[in-house]
Amino acid sequence: MATTKRTTKPKPPAEPAPCKPCNGTGCVAITVRVGRKHRPVGKQDGFCLNCFGTGTDPDS
Repeated sequence: MATTKRTTKPKPPAEPAPCKPCNGTGCVAITVRVGRKHRPVGKQDGFCLNCFGTGTDPDS
């Protein structure tokens, strides 16, 4: 009698780790500086240069 073949389901791909500087959002706070002395006046959203806005860790 022949043995039966068992097929295994392929595992789903693992979820990539979130980016550390932006915590997975793709945006980071950038300080806005004005004037001759470059004094900080506030913050605005900026593009995360570590993950280029994807929110995933590029090293994983």
